Amino acid sequence: MSVTVRRWWRCRLDVESLVVPSVEIAGDEAARLSAERGRPVTIETTAELVRAAFDVLSHLRVDGRGADAWAPLSGFVRTRDGSVRIHANYPHHAEAIRRATGAADRPSLDDVASSWRADDLDAAIVDAGGIATRVRTEREWREHPQGRATEDETWVDVRRTESRPVRPATDAPLDGIRVLDLTRVIAGPSCSQILACLGADVLRIDPPQRPEILEQHLATGMGKRSAIADLSERGREVRELARTADVVLLGYRPGSLDRFGLSPEDLLADTPSLVVGSLSAWGERGPWGARQGFDSIVQAATGIADVCARPDGSPGALPVQALDYATGAHLAGRIMGLLADGSGGLVRASLLGAARTLLGRERIAHEEEIPLGVPVVNVSSPHGELLTVPPPLLVDRRTIERDVGEYGGASLAWAGP
Repeated sequence: MSVTVRRWWRCRLDVESLVVPSVEIAGDEAARLSAERGRPVTIETTAELVRAAFDVLSHLRVDGRGADAWAPLSGFVRTRDGSVRIHANYPHHAEAIRRATGAADRPSLDDVASSWRADDLDAAIVDAGGIATRVRTEREWREHPQGRATEDETWVDVRRTESRPVRPATDAPLDGIRVLDLTRVIAGPSCSQILACLGADVLRIDPPQRPEILEQHLATGMGKRSAIADLSERGREVRELARTADVVLLGYRPGSLDRFGLSPEDLLADTPSLVVGSLSAWGERGPWGARQGFDSIVQAATGIADVCARPDGSPGALPVQALDYATGAHLAGRIMGLLADGSGGLVRASLLGAARTLLGRERIAHEEEIPLGVPVVNVSSPHGELLTVPPPLLVDRRTIERDVGEYGGASLAWAGP
């Protein structure tokens, strides 16, 4: 499987060299798994599919309405000695910013930030429970304690455990594969969407007190069932689901699910033949190993925002949230690789690893965007009719989109026997 058009975004970094191989890994491993299960298929992708799928929120329409990718308080703010990137899409994170700064809207936040030092504003927001980071250069990140602690980590690491049978498929490539999805935002949900659209029974569980943003669910929820459960009350049921799953995806802050017996180590101790995918923002070692983070925040901390600076010198960003989507596709591929090999195991992936991989690529400045078509599809959901982009794979030359189910409408049970 290969993509012929290899550069299409205007960016100082070779973003395509990160995203295209990640999709190709997913496609190649999906084809291999399907063949091992007795159902050979041809799986391909195109430049148009990859580019559009990595920017799905820009193309999503719900009953004809566009989606807002960013909340008003999200983005870069100027301080008296630099810049800070803030993520405030979730209401509880926006409230943390208000507590830390007293700012209730974007103009007041910009005004307040201008009198702070970048490090102090970063620390105040994080201490209040928010998400922020000072914008650093590549060199500053390499010298940062987290940068040093993780400098030898790979983007995606695979550790094998006990063997498992490769069950035959009767329909789609992942027909009959059960996936418990305990992830949020983009990287994890985009990974599980690929698995769902290839036929897996994916059950995603969210906490009632921190619901997912509806547009995120609609953008990455194809083919899945969505349930709401408080692990403090129903943790045993969820752990039993994990024992009967083929794959468990973990995407919360490292260590946050350990008290429910849902750490990678506990899950594999219960079921050594299980495949566990574990996502983190910053890797799982070092002083930031248990810290929350998002694609935009990792870009700002590691030097990507500085490399992508605008002509006026203010920090910029990648043309899409490539760290998220590339990590999700890469993780899906490695999970399917373990299933094809008849092996359980642990697949660890981090957004930081994706950032380090991208920054390590050769710099070939691309000054023009190559126009590519946007392959869109219509799918149904209880929340409205969707015009959206399918996952970036073709199975026997057909796109693999599926309808999106009701958010929180499923029970804590697998779909079939």
